Amino acid sequence: MQPKTKYTAKKPDAHGYIHYTDAENAVWKALYNRQYPLVAARAHPAYLKGLEVLGLNNERIPQCVEVSKILQDTTGWSVAPVEALISFESFFQLLATQQFPAASFIRIPEELDYLQEPDIFHELFGHCPMLTDPTFAEFTHKYGQLGLKASTKERVYLARLYWFTVEFGLTQTPAGLKIYGGGILSSYGETLYALDSPIPERKPFDILTMLRTPYRYDIMQTVYFVLNGLDDLYQVMQCDLMALVKEASELGMLPATFPQKDNEDKEPEVRSC
Repeated sequence: MQPKTKYTAKKPDAHGYIHYTDAENAVWKALYNRQYPLVAARAHPAYLKGLEVLGLNNERIPQCVEVSKILQDTTGWSVAPVEALISFESFFQLLATQQFPAASFIRIPEELDYLQEPDIFHELFGHCPMLTDPTFAEFTHKYGQLGLKASTKERVYLARLYWFTVEFGLTQTPAGLKIYGGGILSSYGETLYALDSPIPERKPFDILTMLRTPYRYDIMQTVYFVLNGLDDLYQVMQCDLMALVKEASELGMLPATFPQKDNEDKEPEVRSC
């Protein structure tokens, strides 16, 4: 069953370009102008370097074909326009072939602060700069290859690893705690909350614990995992991750640190990011 969304994906033309209206470009500009000053002081240096390499700015919504050309020259990746929400199978297939799925629409002004579906700002501003980093790009590639071979049950566990790293990851740096997760970097509220709030737990990086930790996509995170550095992601690629998935399954889930929803035990939908 295709996940439901109220947004309609915008289709690229024969040359891969998407027409965005002046109003849509204005939303990008508003988001960029609000978010950039925050991430300039809070993001990992690899992200900020990637933002510069990709040439992202506040003038207009970037075209996926333009971002793809730079990524291909940098780490071999490209960006694939997709629907807002896609299946596990499509998600892992794209990552396994070094294509980052990017929802092609942009949010409406009324949902500037939060929307359930990931949009083009979340994908390109939040995620793509980190794909210029070789270690991060290789981690994401290997993750996709592994997920493509995994069973449906195993993919649910792998989704948690992705959530606590690629989406909502923090890491130590010589300059202190910084953000590298795209779900944080594209969110004004969570960029402040993730580093400053006394509410969430900030746990040391541990793969097994990540695999057993529940999350919700519709609230500020109650748990973040902190890398010692991006090289920790290289260590993930070297371990027997599926053996850890099996161990996590046998041990069971850790207690949730947030109110449960009625359908919390069901397989989660995969966001396109």
